[in-house]
Amino acid sequence: MSKKVCPEQKRRVFVGLSGGVDSSVATYLLQKQGYDITGVFIRSFNVDGCAERDAEDARRAAAHLGVPFYVFDFEKEYKKEVVEYMVVGYRSGFTPNPDVMCNKEIKFGLFLKKALEMGADYIATGHYVRLAERENAFSLLEARDKNKDQSYFLWTLTQEQLKHCLFPIGDYVKPEVRRIAKEAGLPTAEKKDSQGICFLGEVELDEFLKDYIKPKKGPVVDTEGRKMGEHMGAQFYTIGQRHLGAKIQIPNTKFQKPLYVADKNINTNTLVVALGSDNPALFKKEIELADTHFINPKLVSKFQVIGHKLSVFARVRYRQPLIPATLIKEEGGKYKLIFSKPVKFVAPGQSAVFYEAGFLAGLRGRRMLGGGIIL
Repeated sequence: MSKKVCPEQKRRVFVGLSGGVDSSVATYLLQKQGYDITGVFIRSFNVDGCAERDAEDARRAAAHLGVPFYVFDFEKEYKKEVVEYMVVGYRSGFTPNPDVMCNKEIKFGLFLKKALEMGADYIATGHYVRLAERENAFSLLEARDKNKDQSYFLWTLTQEQLKHCLFPIGDYVKPEVRRIAKEAGLPTAEKKDSQGICFLGEVELDEFLKDYIKPKKGPVVDTEGRKMGEHMGAQFYTIGQRHLGAKIQIPNTKFQKPLYVADKNINTNTLVVALGSDNPALFKKEIELADTHFINPKLVSKFQVIGHKLSVFARVRYRQPLIPATLIKEEGGKYKLIFSKPVKFVAPGQSAVFYEAGFLAGLRGRRMLGGGIIL
């Protein structure tokens, strides 16, 4: 977090208290630094009722720290901007990332806007990411805890948003966050981390999608086009998925290797599967990107020429190790990302995020340049 010293006149921070340990510790750390803190629980669309439990945990954390507490109700907006976005994506054959859209439209959109309207100078969250300011411009850096780094989900953020953001736990690893929570007596210290898509809770994704997309049986074929069985609807599957929930038989095969989704055709409702995780059909050497965004356009101003190449490090899914790649600008505002070696499980609709190839002196981590949606 770049803004470490609180000015003499207390700066006001609205912290997004999710009810988890990370945002609770973020609140505690900022309070220790002298900021004027207000805790806010963001109520969003939820299908299994866990939101009410989280709201109560957030309220308890705020009470323990003695900070004011509000609930911002964005349920209607969340359903429109995040849930509908995800459903439309799956219906179209993509695998959208609702967390990226939630950050863009809700946490750093509506929450930030309302906080500023209520007199906040900054908002803060429990994201594992670091913020740096240099030459009047902001950059996002990988978190110190590489296993928890969440910069992947924040590639849509802008300079205007980042100048009002604080990320207090980006310089900590998870065990340290847990230790701080225990030492501070926070009621969320032992709470387990949430898993999967936040608004689904314990509900399986395909069960949720069935309320919006009608199941329709179709053929499962191997990479040679041989029919192997049936599936319940191509929209319900994603590239790289292993547990298919489909009736499949492998003809003339003595070795029972796992099957993975290698491709799908929504128009013909066909699912293509590949045998074994090392199957060439599961790898891609280059991808096309849409809706590409650069966090600090000044860093890539020399790159805005069609055909120009930029050396980067990239990832196409959360927690994937960074891979050397080349980013190329194409006509029509699209970009191509070419990897130094083929990458496995590239799902259209997911985010591809890229970082500077080198480390800049004085910064504490690799600087993220931006990202785009995989086509």
